[in-house]
Amino acid sequence: MTDYYQELGVAKSASSDEIRKAYRKLAATYHPDRNQGKPEAEARFKLINRANEVLSDANKRALYDEFGEPGLREGFRADVARAHRSRPNPFGGGSGGLEDLFGGQGGNAGFSGFGDLFGDVFRGGKGPQKGRDAVGDVSVDFTSAIRGANVTVRVPGVNEDVTVRVPAGAGDGDKVRVPAHGTPGRGGAPAGDLILTVRVEPHAHFQRDGLDLKLDLPISVKEAYLGGKVRVPTPDGEVSLKIAPGAQSGQTVRLKGKGVKRQNKAGDLFVRFLIQLPLPGDKQVEQALEIVGELTDLSARDLIQF
Repeated sequence: MTDYYQELGVAKSASSDEIRKAYRKLAATYHPDRNQGKPEAEARFKLINRANEVLSDANKRALYDEFGEPGLREGFRADVARAHRSRPNPFGGGSGGLEDLFGGQGGNAGFSGFGDLFGDVFRGGKGPQKGRDAVGDVSVDFTSAIRGANVTVRVPGVNEDVTVRVPAGAGDGDKVRVPAHGTPGRGGAPAGDLILTVRVEPHAHFQRDGLDLKLDLPISVKEAYLGGKVRVPTPDGEVSLKIAPGAQSGQTVRLKGKGVKRQNKAGDLFVRFLIQLPLPGDKQVEQALEIVGELTDLSARDLIQF
């Protein structure tokens, strides 16, 4: 049986933050886009996603810790399972455990109520029953997650394609529910739902923190010293940013409302300046720097002490 904690390489006492970091690192390593033609990597990627889906959800994690994989099955009733576990074992040898429910030691000879008990635990009784939810992942690029996108996915276990709308502002780990696209119901009951976990691919230049975005923007020495205007990309298109004279490398400017928009909220875009020095070998640049060096006040260095 798969150990989800071992699959992510974390301890059973791991915090939600530790689980999230471990998942992201492994998902980046085994993502199908980086391992095309490697079925073993694809299989590992699916296990990693399943482990994260369970351990990142407080309710599912609690059921998994107490009952293992069986506790995650559709319709599982923890109260009935606990009651059964506390009863005397009908096959002898002490109280019954979950292993008895799944054909463990002792078999089922002479215990006519086993089938009814199994139904109570997993189906909650007889009659019409809604179909099970289908779960899976949907991968989108960074820009599509921010702007929203329609994505076609194959429903796990149902073998059909469905177009899913990933809403604007979706973040990594968000859930998207598509009603009635799970497994068919029983006895005329409706089908289950399709529940997808959004997986957002990282961006080469932007970083996301909630609804805020961060960007490192290269600027020239001239722009930093004299100031000027530069074009800055945002989710809504390029905007003009004014650089004040004397800008320093590492200085950050906030563009309010230019981050991620989600429903009626909007984050900010934080632009950090990175001064790009000219390449060595330019004599004019070297002469200019000699002059600048003579004019620069470096008395602040005298204040630095160990």
